[in-house]
Amino acid sequence: MLLWSVLVGLSFPAVELMSQLPPLSLTALRFAIACAGLWWLARRSEAFLPPWRVFPLYALMGLCLAGFFGAMFWAAHHATALSMATLYVTVPLLAFLLGLGFRVERLTWQLPAILALGATGALGLALAEAVTHGEGLRFGIGEAVFFMGCVSSGLYPVLSKWGLARQWLPESAAVRTFWSLGLGGVLIGLLGLAIEPVAQLATMSWRDLLLVTYLGLFSSALTFWLMQRATSVLTPGAVTAYGYLVPFVSMLLLFVQAPARIGWHWLPGSLLVLTAIGLLLRDGRSSRSSP
Repeated sequence: MLLWSVLVGLSFPAVELMSQLPPLSLTALRFAIACAGLWWLARRSEAFLPPWRVFPLYALMGLCLAGFFGAMFWAAHHATALSMATLYVTVPLLAFLLGLGFRVERLTWQLPAILALGATGALGLALAEAVTHGEGLRFGIGEAVFFMGCVSSGLYPVLSKWGLARQWLPESAAVRTFWSLGLGGVLIGLLGLAIEPVAQLATMSWRDLLLVTYLGLFSSALTFWLMQRATSVLTPGAVTAYGYLVPFVSMLLLFVQAPARIGWHWLPGSLLVLTAIGLLLRDGRSSRSSP
């Protein structure tokens, strides 16, 4: 999940570099590239072909992924980076609350306390970035769409954990990732064909093509394979809590690009985020060592 947070943190700057293209169709293309990259790994599993009764669950999981990435592509041109980073802080808490509803989370005080600590730190980093760029918080249609995407993102590990607990989903993380991305890509692609000017994809520049390939292979295939592996041993709230490192990664990228922007205003949020991740790691080790 530490590697996952680095890859996700690198995806936000990549999305901002892309031209304004149809978001649903672009998400379907991204998922197709991700499935192509996962094919060789998933095909090796004996459980590669799922039973028919599991396809609706895979389709719902895929819609969760498509909903988040489609919202992110669209909101990138209608919301500020600060507003998106701030709303993304809600994903772990949403996952925890949804997990309680699906009975894959336990109602204890430790994890909510860690989530609150990490959320405070991540929000501090977002506000520090706002000071650097001169942005302000706002909530408009772009932010509303992205928040719905955040709900979808929080639901994905919950459904995965729920399916694993009922032994509906296989142990292979590659198989779970392949089918959820594949079915989600098909469904979101059909919706894109119906409501979007898909022909605009033909205007993609070589840079757009390189970026969507990177996003498909690394920010979709690899990150969700890592998340699926973590979901088998961690709760949805703990898995998504590593998202608090995403603004920390963005901060490090900013320092590499512009070292002069380093200031003390970055320190409080950084310390809170690192403390929360340290507590998560310690809690994870304690859970694995307990009988």
